[in-house]
Amino acid sequence: MLRVQLFGNLRIQDERRRLDSSQSNRAKELFCYLLLHRDHSHSRETLAGRFWADCDKNQSRKYLRQALWQLHQSLRNGHNGDGRCLNVEGDLVSWDERAEIWVDVFQFESAFATAERTTAEALSRECADGLRHAVALYQGDLMEGWYQDWCLFHRERLHNNYLVLLEKLMDYSELHREYDAGLAYGERLLNRDKVRERSHVRMMRLQYLAGDRAGAIRQFHRCAAALQEELGIRPSRRTVEVYERICAEQFDAPPRAAASGPRETETPVSPALVPGLRELKSQLLTLQHHVQFQIQTIDKALASNSTPSAIE
Repeated sequence: MLRVQLFGNLRIQDERRRLDSSQSNRAKELFCYLLLHRDHSHSRETLAGRFWADCDKNQSRKYLRQALWQLHQSLRNGHNGDGRCLNVEGDLVSWDERAEIWVDVFQFESAFATAERTTAEALSRECADGLRHAVALYQGDLMEGWYQDWCLFHRERLHNNYLVLLEKLMDYSELHREYDAGLAYGERLLNRDKVRERSHVRMMRLQYLAGDRAGAIRQFHRCAAALQEELGIRPSRRTVEVYERICAEQFDAPPRAAASGPRETETPVSPALVPGLRELKSQLLTLQHHVQFQIQTIDKALASNSTPSAIE
């Protein structure tokens, strides 16, 4: 099985040895380009013009032939004597879909497609494991050290998809009350984009729900400092509201995600009753905090009265 690692440093190998050491940089670039644009064929003229734009037409086509030959030789020598990964038919060059190959980006994109069409609430344990495997594959940005326009486009696309997967796993972790795991994903995300405000909000929630109220408050100030330093703006009203609820200890954990298997019968709530129930919940929380305060006041008074006075 041919294995190609595109995240981080480019690496092409089979079970016996690396195959990219004998290829020129232009041949490796051509290989990766065809790999990432595997959904259609490319004319020789288009490829020659893209990779050797500074040469005349005849010279660019010659360099293309040489690069294709290098790829053919390298893959044939290392890939069970066959090396059939590219289809070169007349004027067209394309990726052979029958090629026995493992590519980290392919695995990553498959997991992202699942995440795109599935909410965190609907993610099964198996799908969540697939997302964890996908973010583990992301060992660095796509083809680090390569700065061609086409490569930069895919690098940015995959980087954004990586952040989306991390956020999805944060939401999944919160629903399943796996707060430490969610915080770890959040740190990885903010290391990549420290001004992603909604991720700071997720971190605040996770820290508070994990029992670290002070950590949640520090996270808000970390968010505010990053936004001011990088963008010259303040946190949004939504972020401030979450912060205020945390300070007032009025932040509730989400309902625990249902485990697989039969569920208990639930009584549905009429949509017309939802606003009233929310208002009642808010009033009860306020009453709860008032009662707790009164109890603390009474305890302090009782403790003071129970202490023998100096006169006695």
